[in-house]
Amino acid sequence: MSEAIRVEGLVKRFGSFTAVDDVSFDVRAGEIFGILGPNGAGKTTTLEIIEGLQKPSAGRVSVLNLDSPGEANRIKARIGVQLQSSAYFNFLSLREILKLLGSFYPRRIAPDELLEQVGLADKGSQRVNQLSGGQQQRFTVAASLVNDPELVILDEPTTGLDPQARHNLWDLIREIHRRDVTVVLTTHYMEEAQSLCHRLAIMDHGKIVAIDTPANLISRIKTTYTVKLVTDIPLTTDQCLDLGRGAAVLPVSQEPDAGPSDGGQPYLLRLDNTPEALNGTLEGIVRGGITLKHLEIVPATLEDVFLELTGNELRD
Repeated sequence: MSEAIRVEGLVKRFGSFTAVDDVSFDVRAGEIFGILGPNGAGKTTTLEIIEGLQKPSAGRVSVLNLDSPGEANRIKARIGVQLQSSAYFNFLSLREILKLLGSFYPRRIAPDELLEQVGLADKGSQRVNQLSGGQQQRFTVAASLVNDPELVILDEPTTGLDPQARHNLWDLIREIHRRDVTVVLTTHYMEEAQSLCHRLAIMDHGKIVAIDTPANLISRIKTTYTVKLVTDIPLTTDQCLDLGRGAAVLPVSQEPDAGPSDGGQPYLLRLDNTPEALNGTLEGIVRGGITLKHLEIVPATLEDVFLELTGNELRD
């Protein structure tokens, strides 16, 4: 598969502060590639260098086989960019804004076609400030598509949206991808990265700490499942040991936040990455005659991956 982006040894310093520290990765043509990390991780700075908006302190970037920032104008003609925040003319309609933006490019899509693509066909005569938050975000995506790009870069596209608007925008991103457009997005939402991205780079403190598919990243970590249970009465030592018999589990621990207690005793079991672990634990519950008030099985998520790789929870 050909490369849409290649980043090699990228460094960006602002005075004594290093925002991007020896970052290397590639984005394959035709995939949705995500960069996951907290605010301040260096995600936006990395994208701005790729887009030609900033010059790197060191390293090399190529976009669609063109050098950035040396061939920035040729790159900009072929990519679409949605920034973290955008400002538009207050007294122009959506249709007029898209027509104006399209006039800057040799290749463009008609405004009404763009509005249809993002579900705003009936809003063309309205102004941006008359739209809801979710509609405004969809319009910024429409603006990034005005030149019919081969590559679209979306910088935290769903920040500040309610859950319904966020899922609507996910559907839009998938629709863009189905048209053979490569998509690169940054996010600090675990669910978003896991739902949308074919491959994912986890970034923290200016460094890439891991790159792989979401499923492969999750499979790397020791804990695959967390089992939360609440019993009528506290378990005996033998019952606790039996839960681990035939399954590789970490020791059973009593924790106040293990789950809803309903007057019972909560327990938390963390199972490691073996096929027998979950089955063995469930069989142990049956063997021990354990009466449950609550049972919850939670698969490992990217949040667990981030915690294991960085030692920190994902910061806002």
